[in-house]
Amino acid sequence: METARSSDDDIEPTATADDATPGAGDATPGAGDATTGAGDGAPAPPPRPGWRRWVMDTRPLRHRPFRRLWSSTTVTAIGSQLTAVAVPKQIYDITGSSAWVGYASFAGLLPLVVFALWGGVVADRMDRRTLMLVTNVGIAVTSLLFWAQSFAGLDSVALLMVLLAAQQGFFGMNSPARSASVARLVPADELPAAGALQSTVAQTGMILGPLLAGALIPVLGLPALYLIDAIALCVTLWAVWRLPAMPPLGEGGAGGARRSGWRDVADGFRYIAAHRILLMSFLADIIAMVFGMPRALFPQLASHTYAPWGEGLALGLLFAAIPLGAVAGGLLSGTFSRARRHGLMVIAAVVAWGVAITGFGLSPNLWWAVAFLALAGVADMVSMVFRGTILQSAATDDMRGRMQGVFTVVVAGGPRIADLLHGTAGSLLGARAAVAAGGLLVAVSTLGLAVAVPAFRRYTP
Repeated sequence: METARSSDDDIEPTATADDATPGAGDATPGAGDATTGAGDGAPAPPPRPGWRRWVMDTRPLRHRPFRRLWSSTTVTAIGSQLTAVAVPKQIYDITGSSAWVGYASFAGLLPLVVFALWGGVVADRMDRRTLMLVTNVGIAVTSLLFWAQSFAGLDSVALLMVLLAAQQGFFGMNSPARSASVARLVPADELPAAGALQSTVAQTGMILGPLLAGALIPVLGLPALYLIDAIALCVTLWAVWRLPAMPPLGEGGAGGARRSGWRDVADGFRYIAAHRILLMSFLADIIAMVFGMPRALFPQLASHTYAPWGEGLALGLLFAAIPLGAVAGGLLSGTFSRARRHGLMVIAAVVAWGVAITGFGLSPNLWWAVAFLALAGVADMVSMVFRGTILQSAATDDMRGRMQGVFTVVVAGGPRIADLLHGTAGSLLGARAAVAAGGLLVAVSTLGLAVAVPAFRRYTP
């Protein structure tokens, strides 16, 4: 498969990037579809000369449809974080209770899980561009309603929780369609690079968004954060509108439309269970997040172990270190995005995550702790890139939406389970011992998976 052409406008795998007619987005059917043999036996792309081989691989941005999708993500990555800061801030201002902030978080979790699973089915049954348009409109409307209630000074926690639940439901529907679309917009050999670009933007938003929110609240006030997010979503709507149509390729295509029900959700889980590569990818992620995400212990570590450096400074650095490391990994994604052994890369990254978390747990010095967490962030970026690529390449197009729906649930639920597990273990064993034990368990369990399922470590799309 050719990956380099002279014309910037002709590189996308569609007939015309601006054509929104049905099928215009059907880039070389199976461009990321392992069942068609795309990518099998294709020669590895030549390395870029000099220093460029080390920095972010931007080949996917040559394809206009992906460039539009990525650009929309760039805008909303920060905007969504403004709302993520504004909602708990407003709830705390109204109630003066952190417990209500926690209740609101869980109020958004259930609709996110339910609609991500159902949205994955819908993404496999209808045009993904249309689904993204509808759900982005829903997210934008809820952001405007957030702004209206804040501007009007309603001070209703119940209304805030209803709006949050609605917005998380729309996001759950949107996420599988957006993620599953990537394999239709770039060639198979560029999927890791596309994943690195998207993940880097998301992690950057997690850093800059809260910082920007903290700077804007004293100047513009809390309602402005919601309004900025709504305006950013209008940019996203325009970018999605300009994407080509992406109707189903398989049995859900022309003449084969089916209703989307919970039996189809169950079919998705059966599909995962029947495909060991996909199952191992999910298990690796669950192991890494549940046993190795120690964020619930950051406050305790900041107030005790790292108190000599200042509790506020320590807490900020601990929370920032992993996303900062992930961004650094994304900026240097040229060092790994062309790797062919995707299963082996996931195993190596998750083991490295576990080792780094163990090092963090054993570090009495704040700066060593931050360094280990940053290394864990780099490993997390590599893991995210290749797990995402496996979901795109090892699943057929008529199942990609459901795979991304399950992925959304794992990403949303795993850290919350980790918070409960680490919080309990920290109370029983002490914070540092709980962190170190969790990291060691990640490394050992992942190596066990690699030994038990050799096909996963040998997997090449």
